[in-house]
Amino acid sequence: MKRNSFYFCLVKNEKNVGRISKILFVTLLFLLVSFNPGPGASENTFILVDKLVPNNVRLTNKMSSGNEFNGIEKVVNSFLHRWSIAGASIAIAKDGKLIFAQGFGYADTALKTETEPYSQFRIASISKLVTATAIMKLQEEGRLSINDTVFGPRGILNDSFYGEPKDKRVYDITVAELLSHEGGWTQRYGDQMFMPLVVADKMGVKPPVDTKTIVKFALSKRLNYTPGTARAYSNLGYSILGLIIEKVTGMPYDDFCRKTIFEPLGIYDMKIAGNLPSEKNPFEVTYYEPSDVALKPSIYGTGEMVTPSYGGNDIRALGGAGAWVATSPDLMRLLLAVDGFSTRPDILNRQSISFMTDNNNGFAPVGWKATVMNGTWWRTGSFPGSAGMMKRQSDGISWVVLFNSSAWNGPEIYSYISNMMNKAISKIDPWPDDDLFNYSIPVPLKTSLTELTKR
Repeated sequence: MKRNSFYFCLVKNEKNVGRISKILFVTLLFLLVSFNPGPGASENTFILVDKLVPNNVRLTNKMSSGNEFNGIEKVVNSFLHRWSIAGASIAIAKDGKLIFAQGFGYADTALKTETEPYSQFRIASISKLVTATAIMKLQEEGRLSINDTVFGPRGILNDSFYGEPKDKRVYDITVAELLSHEGGWTQRYGDQMFMPLVVADKMGVKPPVDTKTIVKFALSKRLNYTPGTARAYSNLGYSILGLIIEKVTGMPYDDFCRKTIFEPLGIYDMKIAGNLPSEKNPFEVTYYEPSDVALKPSIYGTGEMVTPSYGGNDIRALGGAGAWVATSPDLMRLLLAVDGFSTRPDILNRQSISFMTDNNNGFAPVGWKATVMNGTWWRTGSFPGSAGMMKRQSDGISWVVLFNSSAWNGPEIYSYISNMMNKAISKIDPWPDDDLFNYSIPVPLKTSLTELTKR
């Protein structure tokens, strides 16, 4: 099925797609290398900057506007209206090919900015799949073992900063137990990652508190159970995994993920989130909460009461547990690289993927929220003002959904999302043969050539 786009009129088969993609990429590189405006060339600067707009290097809504997708648009728009969701981004793949990538509604309602496939969203706990993939990659490289202990003289985080934990069972925690939420912590008395002012007060530091200080605070309390004997969802555990990655590699967590996972997959638009509107990434959406949302004291200790989505929670401090922003096509690239199918090369070996997904090994799901015996795996994530879900189905179909609004039904939203996508996918008729990944150039999404030349 041909798509209603200039690009799709140019190419008729995969060979031509590859040739044109290379030509576009070489042209872009030539502009970047040769561009040297010199003094008094501001006019030329503006002309070149204008050329580097997102739809020159990234997928846009127009590329998924064919008649075969009319049913999807009706289903999704109805869903957004029903749950008062401002904007969404959806990506669908089949047999390793990206066949649909489109934004719906508004990235910003005040500015009337429409959501596009290149719109960036906070992905919350979907970040855990990134962190788990990074840990498994380090094991494949022989730089750590999932059986390594985490704390104590023989642990990976043997820094004196973590001192003497109150509960000596901490010394028995392994990397594998953190991956599988078996580290010994529960949320009976609250989530350590979402009580920054309490942590600052108890630890005698000025807010905002960093991840290491939150971990030290947790170690000053007794564990809720012996590591490895139970399982309780733990953001803290995945934040610690982010610190382990930094210790083993000597690199910031995000730099390692970018260089070892994202860039080899052609992912360039995943960034660490900011807490405030002034810290938004380029092309990041605005987040919306219900009008009656309870305000929270600012994590910066100013005494100001703010919304949970902007200053009420420290998203950056979550690190490996939930700090990334991403586009739906980039998350699809990641999903297809850890799905175990042969349609696209995986970034992890078969043993690593099996450890993360085989429920018979006593650890899975790892990184994923759930892995079902029938071959269906999914990962969810939510913050005030955002929600996301990605799913790998046994029939070779995978999808990613990102929202920039909270819904009143909380965790139940994921059942509704899954039902929405089942209905939307059933409406695709016929299935296109094109792979949208062939129509995008994997380069960093910047707003000007000047920024690119500073890299």
